[in-house]
Amino acid sequence: MWATWPAVRQIDGHYLARPSAGFGEAAAGDHLQLAWAFWLPGHQLERGAAPWADPYSFRPEAAAAPNLQGWLLGIPFWPLRHLVGNVWAYDLIVLLSFLLAGGLTCWWLRAVGVGRAAALAGGLVFALAPYRVGQSSGHLLGLIAFLLPATLLALERRRFAWAALALAAIPLSGQLHLAMGADVLALGYAWARLPRAVWWKAAAAALTAAGAAVLVQQTVVKGSVAGGGRSFAQVERYSAELSDFVTRGVGAGIEELVFVGWATPLLALAGLWAARRQGGLAWLLGLAATVPSLLALGANLPLYEPLWRAFPPLRFARVPERLLPIACLALAALVALALDFVTQCHKLRLPAALVTAAVLALLAVDLKVPVFGAVEPDRASSAYAAMRGGGRLLELPVFRPDIHFGSVFLAYARQSPRERPFGYSTTAPPAADRLARDLRGVSCGRGTVPAELGVRYVAVHRGLYRQSRFFAPACADAAERALRRHGWTRLAGGAAISLWRRR
Repeated sequence: MWATWPAVRQIDGHYLARPSAGFGEAAAGDHLQLAWAFWLPGHQLERGAAPWADPYSFRPEAAAAPNLQGWLLGIPFWPLRHLVGNVWAYDLIVLLSFLLAGGLTCWWLRAVGVGRAAALAGGLVFALAPYRVGQSSGHLLGLIAFLLPATLLALERRRFAWAALALAAIPLSGQLHLAMGADVLALGYAWARLPRAVWWKAAAAALTAAGAAVLVQQTVVKGSVAGGGRSFAQVERYSAELSDFVTRGVGAGIEELVFVGWATPLLALAGLWAARRQGGLAWLLGLAATVPSLLALGANLPLYEPLWRAFPPLRFARVPERLLPIACLALAALVALALDFVTQCHKLRLPAALVTAAVLALLAVDLKVPVFGAVEPDRASSAYAAMRGGGRLLELPVFRPDIHFGSVFLAYARQSPRERPFGYSTTAPPAADRLARDLRGVSCGRGTVPAELGVRYVAVHRGLYRQSRFFAPACADAAERALRRHGWTRLAGGAAISLWRRR
């Protein structure tokens, strides 16, 4: 509640996501892509189809694409959407991710031997970590960050099969960059905390996750629009600066939201001193907090570009901050160790309950960054309700597959699931990207919809023209006039969305 305040006060009928305007329809954002991904597995199971596939996007340019983002959190989403609807189900999944992140961190720290109050503080730090919170406003990275403490908990309890499952779930959810760091973290934790005789079991768990990452790269990333890797210019765009670590606020965007608080890093340093006698654990947490933070600087770190060019896996991520959840978890653990030292030190003679309450309040205020807004959802559309029978759907305006404004189409697609030439994905097939370039002119009334695409319906999203600002103000009118000239009939719709059918 605290992390999503004040947006959570208007949660009824709105998405908890990055603030944006909808202009009469759903406001674009990556949260709509996640909502579609979470919805799809249950929908597929109900129709007796493969729950891991998306049979609607980028057709006929590609076969059914794998739905990596949806399978894990789609499990609780499925019953929730039947109980409370799609929007509430999505918001509850977001709130659940805070509980999982904080709860599993607290559980892991208790397993390490940290006191209950200190473990609670550690869980609070990871749950409220600004980068994790920012990524939870629309990116899966923040929502599944709970898999990191889940992995360490499994290793601490010698549950190596569970550790392998938690590690493998990271790349299988499409988070390949985080998966690299998670594997290194797991191996380092085995070195720091486990007997040498069982190191091979931790290595086997890490190898399983690495195999899953290779599988995803070869079957999903390779051959997509991202298959050739990113340019270093994209890395430069998203690289954090040193000042971002101490600047409260979103600023240039949630990718550069690497603020770690002002008091929190000081408490973490105290925790590093308190853990100095634990040897391996102190080294691990210190490195885990430092290395991802340095790599988050990306192009602003002198050695990053040579590393980026020499290490091929780095070239598939344009955002160097993707490893930062590991640093957030390490900072949380160090804060817990600092508080545990204070509350357990008899020489200080401090009231433990009072100290704990004061530290919890300090951390909650120190880490608070307003990220969430109450965002306009996809409401029932008369245009989508008017579609009957088969036939593909083309939605205007046309965006390239990796442009986030295409997420609006995914939101409304749940009201009338059918094949569409486009979608929203950074791993879309190159053919879809070429088609988007070819049909972009249709958005402003230039050209026609090719008959070979099998498109029966066209939906014109006037609100999305205004959201994107990619097109001239008169483009929506020009597109509708061109549709009428080329034999399309207006069926239904309102001021924001209209539906056209081929005669």
